[in-house]
Amino acid sequence: MSRTALKSELLVPGMRVGLFGGTFDPPHAGHLHVARTAMRRLKLDRLWWLVSPQNPLKARQAGDHVRRMNAVAALASEPRMVISDIEARLGINRTVDLMRELKRRHPGVRFVWIMGADNLSTIHRWGHWREIFASYPIAVVSRPTDAVRARLSPAAQIHARDRIPEDQARVLAGLPAPAWTYLTEPYHPHSSTALRERD
Repeated sequence: MSRTALKSELLVPGMRVGLFGGTFDPPHAGHLHVARTAMRRLKLDRLWWLVSPQNPLKARQAGDHVRRMNAVAALASEPRMVISDIEARLGINRTVDLMRELKRRHPGVRFVWIMGADNLSTIHRWGHWREIFASYPIAVVSRPTDAVRARLSPAAQIHARDRIPEDQARVLAGLPAPAWTYLTEPYHPHSSTALRERD
């Protein structure tokens, strides 16, 4: 998987690239909904699925990384979607460290961090979360269980002035951080937690 990922990760200055991180344990149609929404609404050239070895905030150990990489690859097979194990290759497990490294490697690329509303609800617990907001524009895609909680979260309130209307989302990748938008779409009910509990 590493050779394929490295080849796919070639970028050129000016590209608009979404970064969609998570353990994806398991990946599901709800994740794909978030990725497709971001690509369409933000007019992205690429979307990287960043399959994390482990979420440092979760006590539960994530499943086998290679298995999850393969599962994401099977789900997200669309041409402009890239499945990346860059965090494992670089030994990185914090979002802020990955952002710093990608900014160093690709100074001319317009990165946007992509996340579901559930992550906006809890991002204030992430290490160096204020630097995350200051590093890249952020697009938050609505999720059925977190719509109100996300919009009332500490991060959303602190960065209320940095929020752009969703009808202007197509310009987000070209804006300096901090800048973020909340994208409302018809909800997709799938969640990794529910799928694990069902199995």
